[in-house]
Amino acid sequence: MAFLKYDDAIYVGGEWQKTDQREAVINPADESLLIEAPVGSAAQVDAAIGAARTAFDQGDWAYMPVAQRQAVLTKFLDALDARKGEIVDMIVAEAGATRMLAEFLQYGIPMKHARRTIEVASRPAVSSLPVELTPNALGRTTLGTGVVSREPVGVVAAISPYNFPFFLNIGKVIPALAVGCTVVLKPSPYTPMQALILGEIADEVGLPKGVLSIVTGDIETGKLLTTDPRVDLVHFTGSDKVGSMIQAQAAPTLKRIVMELGGKSALIVRADADIAKAAAAGIMGFTTHGGQGCALTTRHLVHNSVRPQFVEAMKAMLGHLKIGNPVDPSVNYGPLIREVARRRTEDYVTIAQDEGATLVAGGKRPEGLDKGYYYEPTLFDNVRNDSRIAQEEVFGPIGAVIGFDDDAEAITMANDSDFGLSGAIYSADAGEAYRMALKIRTGGVSINGGAGTMQSDAPFGGIKRSGYGREYGEDGLNEFTYQKVISFHAE
Repeated sequence: MAFLKYDDAIYVGGEWQKTDQREAVINPADESLLIEAPVGSAAQVDAAIGAARTAFDQGDWAYMPVAQRQAVLTKFLDALDARKGEIVDMIVAEAGATRMLAEFLQYGIPMKHARRTIEVASRPAVSSLPVELTPNALGRTTLGTGVVSREPVGVVAAISPYNFPFFLNIGKVIPALAVGCTVVLKPSPYTPMQALILGEIADEVGLPKGVLSIVTGDIETGKLLTTDPRVDLVHFTGSDKVGSMIQAQAAPTLKRIVMELGGKSALIVRADADIAKAAAAGIMGFTTHGGQGCALTTRHLVHNSVRPQFVEAMKAMLGHLKIGNPVDPSVNYGPLIREVARRRTEDYVTIAQDEGATLVAGGKRPEGLDKGYYYEPTLFDNVRNDSRIAQEEVFGPIGAVIGFDDDAEAITMANDSDFGLSGAIYSADAGEAYRMALKIRTGGVSINGGAGTMQSDAPFGGIKRSGYGREYGEDGLNEFTYQKVISFHAE
């Protein structure tokens, strides 16, 4: 199946440039070759940054009325929606997402966020300061006031991972463009198609040249973006280890960074919780997209009085998951992205067993699936909160059940982590759950399932090794701006 019009070129400064180097993009479900993707050269990355710099400094994009940018970006999203079927097929093939996940979470939610982002971009960019009376050296009184102007930060290097590529590409590109920034987007080498298609859309809707470029490559390509002084901000999603490298690379040029990194989020199940609902949330917490999600709740802190019931409920639910190639719409659990991810999961299964955890379900490769990077969803009980399986991000389908005896202990264990991205609480006492949520050091907590979906106006991000800065809503939009004070007075 041909997904791209230009499958041998990258998008640089509004032009498609062929590359000398190629890299195989593999379907993780059956290990078939999708495309030989173009890999950008250092010179092409340099040209993309230069084009973005020129478009920002000398072009009209940053200074045009916001309504004009909104119109262009709405047209951009409309063009994506016109190709929704192709894009969903691409997500299934390239990322290994199940069809339901691809349609709802990997495509539908980011498009909802993007349209709301464009609406939010019309918020006033200039706000007034209070009037102040200040004595001056002439013995008079200065009548002074001013305004605060929010302005685009400049050239943005957006670096996205392989797990939710379309979601995260859109989540970086649209808000940056909406406030007037220019963008160079670099996707994961595993999932370049979900970025390159945005170049085709930019061509179709007439996005000004240089406003959006898409470059491909490995760690060295990313380093060119994070170290170049012409880049004003790096917006990165990925592991905490890579995030720390990016922070070090960006330090000499003192560029701004927004980083959404890893997680080891806790699901707290109190003694009064609805066990069926909590167990269903627990299943989603480590099986969604094969556990390849930074905000997933992979640590399950369960009151010891209901822990056996919770574990048995999850074990029964796991038996109803259908594992297989996600091209089949009845499949609800697909492959990991590559063999290296499967081996990492296997290593952590061994680590958990060596640490004394009890294997409840899974723990092996599924039978009958000889092609593809599949691994059974794996559940452990009797896990210690200080164990590696409870403290380190696996990024694979492993859930860890940890017992507690009172709320204070649960809060302490939830906070005993290098990460702080997400979290959840299940309890019949919503008020007490809210009080607990206030004490958990993390970027977000849902109570009894939360709002039902990801809210477009809710800022998303973490603390500690889960990164800093926020995405989505007005806070996420403002990450791509800086504040300028313009003051004036009358004597």
